[in-house]
Amino acid sequence: MIYSYGANSATEDGILEDEAFDTDVLSDSDRDFLEDAIQDYNEMFGTSYDTNADRFQNYYKDLSQRLKNRELDLVIVVNMFLTGFDATTLNTLFVDKNLRAHGLLQAYSRTNRILNSVKSYGNIVAFRDLEKETNAALELFGNKEARGVVVLQPYREYHREYSDKVGNLMASFPLGSPIVGESAQKEFIGLFGQVLRLDNILTSFDEFAGEELLTERQGQDYRSVYLDLYAQFRTERAADKEIINDDVVFEIELIKHVEINVDYILMLVDKYREQHGNGEDKEVRSEISRAVDASPTLRNKRDLIEDFVDSVSADRAVDQEWQAFIAAKRQTELETIIAEENLRAEAARAFIRDAFREGTLRTSGTSITRVLPPVSRFAKVGGHGEKKQRVVEKLSAFFKRFSGLTAGWDERT
Repeated sequence: MIYSYGANSATEDGILEDEAFDTDVLSDSDRDFLEDAIQDYNEMFGTSYDTNADRFQNYYKDLSQRLKNRELDLVIVVNMFLTGFDATTLNTLFVDKNLRAHGLLQAYSRTNRILNSVKSYGNIVAFRDLEKETNAALELFGNKEARGVVVLQPYREYHREYSDKVGNLMASFPLGSPIVGESAQKEFIGLFGQVLRLDNILTSFDEFAGEELLTERQGQDYRSVYLDLYAQFRTERAADKEIINDDVVFEIELIKHVEINVDYILMLVDKYREQHGNGEDKEVRSEISRAVDASPTLRNKRDLIEDFVDSVSADRAVDQEWQAFIAAKRQTELETIIAEENLRAEAARAFIRDAFREGTLRTSGTSITRVLPPVSRFAKVGGHGEKKQRVVEKLSAFFKRFSGLTAGWDERT
């Protein structure tokens, strides 16, 4: 938690404009409080700021950047960051200040930056009664109908629509029944996408807890069907919403919002191991398969997970076994690629090691060239360009397959 002071100038029409803060205007008690807050910040991040003018401005800039980088979870401010600050990851603003007109809208906009289909709005928690001022500002700077667009509707209105859509989904596309024909598939894609969007909105309301209409298993099964159709329809395209054509849009970001992670799978594996052999393990094994099928990032790793479940021992820690299992599989598959493509072994290992360390596979520049064996650039068949493309495709698939499965890359690999 970080405390910070600042200053804004207010015009007659309510516009708040950030300006350089003169710490000389602080009272002795306020200065002491701010010095203590900045000292806490210095100890936390190894900095050396104070309330002197230049160093305070650097503190302000450093705090701003750390907030954008999500290194801080909560910042309590006095007249700071209300305007002129843009961090799309911010999702909640707690207001205990009388705001109006431009100043109110500008302050609200700090948290209302759209990030993706998951963060499509911001949350404003007001400790003052600002409803009248909010409606007046929307009417003044938008239009009289803006309230229903800019401000979320009451919870029950969303839940009523959600209930209708889920009911339609379960009646029209019962789980276990195949969806036959492109027309029916497109209808399912659109309907389940609406359910996903409404579910994303409803999760911001406390009342939604316990009022979900799809069980965890039903949600996973529907997401699995949805991802099956995505694999069937998709074209190579990187976007939050995968647009196949004008009438087929997949809400993949919203699927990732309820992503199943490796830790959850390992918890199920541990549960499976405990129950294995007493007649109850089939259900847990089925639960693991459903969870993997419902995950966009784990689907292409299904064979790895299933092989691991089959090989897990009775007594070792599951997470340690997983790390060892993935490290061995990763090394074996990389060595296979090196052998098949006759790559420069040490260069290839270093290339992949750097990719996992940096979190990205660099397929341009000289790094990938150093991996390739000598090939004539002028050969009509199997030349340098063709070889490079094939190697890039294999290494990219390898990187994607093993990304997110272990904490790091063994430097000895």
